[in-house]
Amino acid sequence: MSLEELRQRIDDIDSQLVKLLNERAQVVVQIGEFKSKTDGPIYAPDREKQVFEKIKKANEGPLHDRTLVAIWRELMSGSFMLEKPLRIGYLGPAGSFSHSAAMLKFGQSVEYEPLADIRSIFDEVSKAHCDLGIVPIENSSGGGVIETLDALIETDRKVCAEVQMAIHHSLLANCTLEEVEKVYSKPEVFAQCRNWLTATFKEAKTIPVASTARAAQMASEEPGAAAIGSKVAAELYSLKIICENIEDIANNVTRFLVISDEDARPTGDDKTAILFSTAHKAGALADVLEVFKKYSVNLTNIESRPSKNRGWEYYFFMDFLGHHAEKRVQDVLEESREHCLQLSVLGSFPRATELL
Repeated sequence: MSLEELRQRIDDIDSQLVKLLNERAQVVVQIGEFKSKTDGPIYAPDREKQVFEKIKKANEGPLHDRTLVAIWRELMSGSFMLEKPLRIGYLGPAGSFSHSAAMLKFGQSVEYEPLADIRSIFDEVSKAHCDLGIVPIENSSGGGVIETLDALIETDRKVCAEVQMAIHHSLLANCTLEEVEKVYSKPEVFAQCRNWLTATFKEAKTIPVASTARAAQMASEEPGAAAIGSKVAAELYSLKIICENIEDIANNVTRFLVISDEDARPTGDDKTAILFSTAHKAGALADVLEVFKKYSVNLTNIESRPSKNRGWEYYFFMDFLGHHAEKRVQDVLEESREHCLQLSVLGSFPRATELL
């Protein structure tokens, strides 16, 4: 076939795709009507995972699975708009890593609400001003995010999904490297770039702020100021990228949680997040961990935060493989409660197996 004939073939296929996509959209509208009668959730993480797995199973190439999943994510984003426009709260302003994670997860067709701090995201979901919120929970090199851990302790929102995203930090400024007098960013970001900062600056001050996007915004307004943030933030706030990839560890990954009013149904490849506190006595935490060992339940993360109400008592955030609807997990939770002052299930959700 000639080049023109091949292009005509693509045009014909595109027309068929448009027709099929709109046929699919008509079914989405019917599903939305059904959900409105049954008060079902618009976003179903378990269904999302099932769809992606079926797409990958049906894929015979040459397109990569990742390409098809990205296309279907955007299809689902458009579907949300047809069923009910979703509002997603994230740590703003625009251009933060949380913003990028939210857009990679939920696409271009939902509404996004930038919020000043992580606690505000939980509050807006609690008040139903936002349908969902996305918050950073841990970084592969910097550890847990304190604000998120504290909000999980102090609120009753559920975890319904998780997102893993590769993070690359850049130094952003409108001056030269030698002219930088202060550097703005999140405390966790400074921890992820500690070696680079120590080697590069001897006198410049590091100043913590609520988000990397806010850091970029401030750096754009002050002479001699720089920010550590994303390339997207540089573009949004008219900053130059002075140095790229300044994180200390190349495979730097941040895990985000999606919070909602309810968690997800089982998929067969899930995690469960719990929050518990123990008495201040020898071996209290070890007793809980022994229960998980007894039932061969694999832990994937554990973090601690001091209680703000009682001295020398701690809350522990933990997630592990399995869904709370499973009998084995129920047995683990029931036996673990015997060693805890309190234990609450924050939610079960599909395990993220790929980076966005």
